[in-house]
Amino acid sequence: MNFALYRELLAVRPIRRLLLVGMVARIPHSAAGVLLTLHIVLSLDQGYAAAGAAAAVMTIGIAVGAPWRGRRVDTVGLRTALIPSVISEAVIWSVVPHVSYQWLLPLVFVGGLLTLPIFSVVRQSLGVLADGDQRRTAFALDAITTEVVFMIGPAAGAIVATSGFTVLGLTIVGVSTSLAGLFLMWFNPPTRSPAQDEECSADERHAAEAAVVSAAPAHLQEAAAELVPAGATHRGPGLRSKVAHNFAWFTATVAAVFAVAAGAGMVLSGTDVGIVAALETGGRQAEIGIVFLFWCAASVVGGLVYGAMHRPVSPILLLLGMAALTIPMGFAHDTWSLAFTAILPGLLCAPVLSSASEKVADLVAEERRGEAMGWYGSALTGGVALGAPLAGVFIDVTGPSGGFVSVGAAGVVLCFAGLILQQRRRGKSPAQ
Repeated sequence: MNFALYRELLAVRPIRRLLLVGMVARIPHSAAGVLLTLHIVLSLDQGYAAAGAAAAVMTIGIAVGAPWRGRRVDTVGLRTALIPSVISEAVIWSVVPHVSYQWLLPLVFVGGLLTLPIFSVVRQSLGVLADGDQRRTAFALDAITTEVVFMIGPAAGAIVATSGFTVLGLTIVGVSTSLAGLFLMWFNPPTRSPAQDEECSADERHAAEAAVVSAAPAHLQEAAAELVPAGATHRGPGLRSKVAHNFAWFTATVAAVFAVAAGAGMVLSGTDVGIVAALETGGRQAEIGIVFLFWCAASVVGGLVYGAMHRPVSPILLLLGMAALTIPMGFAHDTWSLAFTAILPGLLCAPVLSSASEKVADLVAEERRGEAMGWYGSALTGGVALGAPLAGVFIDVTGPSGGFVSVGAAGVVLCFAGLILQQRRRGKSPAQ
């Protein structure tokens, strides 16, 4: 391990500024979930089921919009791509607290669709500004700052909401996120290396695309051909080539990383629900913060250690460890035993996310990395959307312990399935 990597990394001003801006920009939306939930429950008197539906609608919007937002960064540049987000964040979140529940649902969907793509932009830019061991350290620092954000944001949102200021809080979320977007546009961190930016003419670009398509694996071109309607084949290979080129970056390895991201989101959101259920059942709601502090602080420590390592660790192995170590949390019997059992899976949280981000940055070329990071974010968001209801079903049937056991076991099964598929691919590759 080399902890001096952190000093070297933070000495680079653009990286230091990017990490700081990314952390500050994430705080408002980390508070938005709590604010929106309590606004629906306390101000609109709709109940937690309605609040959960609104959260699901917003999550779907984010998952659908993330790849498109990332692709816009790739094609038109960061400043132009952020304009819709900057406008929509200020407008939508200023309107949301003043409308009925029926109007709130489509508004939060559009808000999710056009949300400021801060996660993908930060990861994409870090992939350009840092390389080698520095890249691992940079992604670890990004995961650590995200943990700090989720220590601050939800707690601040809960304080504002329980004080009766949900309308003001949601408005501040929109305005502050919009201001963060404006600052990001002014700062304009690089999303491509200078060599990529200097690639010249359209003719050269078309030649490069043709080369990529011709080099694409046969199974990819076959899959692309299946996507083309039968009647379109007579128009020549143009459409088929375009489809193949558009998905040439999406290899089996990239798909495996996205599966890890979805699994991580599932385990984390399920653990989140399990912690709340375990303490609410025992009448210890006021002690929820203690468990979250231990859990998030362990993730910060794990991220610091992972970022100082010389060698990467497979994200699927890290997820396997995190999922397996989540299961014992179901056997905790009080606040402190739950807090201490949360330390071990917490230690692997930031490493899982930073390892997966690093893998995407290594596997996908810069000209498609924004789109890839968008899909990565969608996979993570999709896992989050799956984990909470999965844990909730088992909590309702078996009690709070079922939440931890269900998402932990599901994560373990996902990882073993991934490892078996990897072994089979390696076994077949010599014959191919």
